[in-house]
Amino acid sequence: MGERQTVIRSLHDIGLAAWFGGSLFGAVGLNGASAAVGDPSDRTHVAAAGWARWAPVNAAALAAHSVGAIGLLRANRGRVVAQSGTRGNTAVKTVITLAAMGATAWSGIEGARLGKDSKAPANSGVDPNADTPPDVATSMKRLKVLQWTVPALTGVLLVLTAQQGEQQKASQVVKGLLPGGRS
Repeated sequence: MGERQTVIRSLHDIGLAAWFGGSLFGAVGLNGASAAVGDPSDRTHVAAAGWARWAPVNAAALAAHSVGAIGLLRANRGRVVAQSGTRGNTAVKTVITLAAMGATAWSGIEGARLGKDSKAPANSGVDPNADTPPDVATSMKRLKVLQWTVPALTGVLLVLTAQQGEQQKASQVVKGLLPGGRS
């Protein structure tokens, strides 16, 4: 536990930060700004093009976060097993990470569907209008929910990561290793 874990912690944290920040910007900035495009048939195209450019960076962020998370779990496995309170946090964080990855993948699938029909008229990249084809409108409605699901889940991961950092303080480790102790 006393060894430095700077590289894996950096991969974990930078990957998570990019994943959270990119998804939040996409929901607020990119999808929001697509509504300002003058021609309704270009709105979906603009949003789809922006997300397509972000996809490789997002994939790298997810990979970095995953490598860092696995590395941190491996490096801290003894403390996770022995220190009260860490197992629950780790289990919850794992489930939420998998849910966020699933939501991200689903969002990518729906976005790819829109990319094929990127000239479909709409109010924005996630808001269909009366002229939007039904299959495209269905994808947009799903994306409208997913655009907030991913930053919400990754935001929870940021909080759980902060909690894990607190659990690594010497006083918390000692307290968590004592019988009946909670950290």
